[in-house]
Amino acid sequence: MRLHNVNAVITGATSGIGQAVASHFRREGAKLLLTGRRSRLPEEHPDEVYLPGDLNDETFVSELADRAADHLGEVGVVVLCHGHQASSPLQEMSCDDAREVLHSNLLSAFLVMKHLKPLAPESGASMVCVSSRLGMVGMPNQTLYSAAKGGLIALARGAAVEWADSGTRVNVVAPGLTVTPVIEASFQRRPDPAAYRRTREDSIPIGRLATPEEIADAVLFLACPESSYITGAVLPVDGGYTAF
Repeated sequence: MRLHNVNAVITGATSGIGQAVASHFRREGAKLLLTGRRSRLPEEHPDEVYLPGDLNDETFVSELADRAADHLGEVGVVVLCHGHQASSPLQEMSCDDAREVLHSNLLSAFLVMKHLKPLAPESGASMVCVSSRLGMVGMPNQTLYSAAKGGLIALARGAAVEWADSGTRVNVVAPGLTVTPVIEASFQRRPDPAAYRRTREDSIPIGRLATPEEIADAVLFLACPESSYITGAVLPVDGGYTAF
């Protein structure tokens, strides 16, 4: 019950890493307000609020903050698990697709942080941004996604310094390849999904993909008092990928 009496908002909570984070926080006693693009959660809990919507829309984000104030009052933890990926060679990506990637991964995070920071307790809050290993390294066909996730890291570091005197910590978890529905679906689109999966696993020193629960473990640590002297940090949870 490390989050007993802690109020938390989690974005991107309907599947994958966000769903695992919500499950971890629920187990640890947090009171939750969740949001995502889907119309409903895979499983509902009567003491929680789920608000579907588009975090690229500042009007919706403002509404989300109002609901958080009504349902939770103060918000001690904010976890940003949402995002959008579009793979394309740089010269072939349309401006609209590039704009969507940047908005969905970076500008939407700015909006969430901007509108939820006023709900932080006087003692401070913890914000955890879920970025990606590709925010720290380049990969062909992922240039705009890398730019967005790298920008998210810079946003978090800047906010960590700007808000340090208010007691609000801002940190980043940077996952490697994780067994989420989106990744599994991308593997299945390959001519030989099993061979492609082995190739991707071979690129990781530990030799396998992460589970959403392993990423959620890192998020939970940065949300809890055990990390009280950590802010502006980037924690890679990538099986050693960025250690090359």
